[in-house]
Amino acid sequence: MEEKFWHKSYDPGVPAFINYPKVGAHEILSMTAFSCPNKVATSFFGTETTFIELKRMSSRFANALKNAGVKKGDRVGLHLPNSPQYIVAYYGALSLGAIVVNLNPMYTPEELTALCSNTGVSTLISFDMVVPLIQEVAKAANIERVIITKVTDFINGMPQSTPEELKLEKEWFHFSQFLADCTDTTPNRPRIDGEDAALIQFTGGTTGLPKGAVLTHNNLIAACFNLKFWCDPAWEMLSVDKRYTLSVLPFFHVYGDVVAMNMSIMTGATQIVVPRFDIEEIMGIIGLMENPMFLPAVPTMINAILNHPKAKELELDRRFTFLNSGGAPIAVSLLEQGRDLGVNMSEGWGMSETTSVGLGTPVQGTTKPGSVGIPISNMEIKLIDPEDGVTEVGPGRKGELLIKGPVVMKEYWDNPEETAGQLKDGWLHTGDVAIQDEEGYLSIVDRTKDMIIAGGYNIYPREIDEVLSTHPKVAEVVTVGIPDEYRGETVKAYVVPKPGQELTEQDIIAFSKEKLAPYKQPKMVEFREELPKSAVGKLLRKVLRAEHEAKKNQ
Repeated sequence: MEEKFWHKSYDPGVPAFINYPKVGAHEILSMTAFSCPNKVATSFFGTETTFIELKRMSSRFANALKNAGVKKGDRVGLHLPNSPQYIVAYYGALSLGAIVVNLNPMYTPEELTALCSNTGVSTLISFDMVVPLIQEVAKAANIERVIITKVTDFINGMPQSTPEELKLEKEWFHFSQFLADCTDTTPNRPRIDGEDAALIQFTGGTTGLPKGAVLTHNNLIAACFNLKFWCDPAWEMLSVDKRYTLSVLPFFHVYGDVVAMNMSIMTGATQIVVPRFDIEEIMGIIGLMENPMFLPAVPTMINAILNHPKAKELELDRRFTFLNSGGAPIAVSLLEQGRDLGVNMSEGWGMSETTSVGLGTPVQGTTKPGSVGIPISNMEIKLIDPEDGVTEVGPGRKGELLIKGPVVMKEYWDNPEETAGQLKDGWLHTGDVAIQDEEGYLSIVDRTKDMIIAGGYNIYPREIDEVLSTHPKVAEVVTVGIPDEYRGETVKAYVVPKPGQELTEQDIIAFSKEKLAPYKQPKMVEFREELPKSAVGKLLRKVLRAEHEAKKNQ
């Protein structure tokens, strides 16, 4: 790979090119278990698990899956909150050569059924609080094996659940018993090619159903090694026993999966595993920690932490090795607020399609307000004219960001049309419009696509449009992402009622609650007699967004 002009901006010691090991992604855990077996890997409400214990449990889980009939290439759905069970199941499935399918616990039964059916999930691992939902999904999607856990079963001192207590179907498995019944820790040695699928990560779709980005073993290995070397300038002065990560980003999200979970395991950091973001609980954890932590977070989390009444008294400048923002654009003012408190703030850019990484701000080097940094090791980028989609533009000019390299996905699951539309000659067309300066730093200034990013979640409005259009009193509807100080963006629905019908904002919101996950539900509704359209009848979302901004600024 030839040297690029942005390589001069790398921190000392960060290589422009990395020769990645040719191993399966499950070896990320093995590498650390061999090097520091007795280091605590996870702390879950005070219950500690070492790296060697985690590796042995994942090997037992893999063998239990194999005994139950799971084989290489089978899809294993993980429908879990952050917990040791998620990590055990994740690495267990990967070490068997199975493909992990990340599933958001907030999906409705309809969404979950559609995604499980689309990917052919044959094994679904879920938790006690959604058993009735899983009963419905397992039947509708014809899922062969269901494994259910109670999250508190992995907390010492808590009463252990039973299949009867959880009201499991007779043919279902109880996670803890499933694991306890298999004592075989012999590692599996599946023949894994680096281009074999390892993870299906859902992102927004243009036809209602989210697209499944297929991430390979090579993709995960490349992303984790990139993160390791990129963050070494921050980690190198910390001995392994003093490395900690606050893992509150959901593992079912690519950012939490790769940057929080996998990266922590690769670097030997102890993860403080938290199932959900509760600001009071998070501030309590921050206040109790004696060693600084790495905190990967989305802007909404950062905003809540920095503006909490205890932010100053907790002396945040000594609580974080560094605090990384990703998942959605962060306001420059919020970054500066953190830096004014002395916090080591960083920002990066990535997508599900790029295994969550792609661009990053040097940890010790120059930071620029509004910039998401420079391309990381082994990655190539170019900006092309958004108008013609071909002409490459130079520094200082807007262009659609194209990215190429070892972290770019293999394809979209069972969706050759979408794959061909976004992957061309190895270049991923991101849909983001950016400007690059003379030193290689990029700023994302717009999007060519209509995706809404709210609280770190990628939402495609077409999916919401299709759901709301099924309301019997709705004639036309279009949803738009509008700026929101807390969530980055929020969903607003513009609705044209059918003639003679009366609708209220509450009618639309209540209807969406029945059909959509909470983060997709419109938070605002505006009624119109007609919607702006182009000459060919295309709904003009940008016009509505601009009108909203104009009203706000009046």
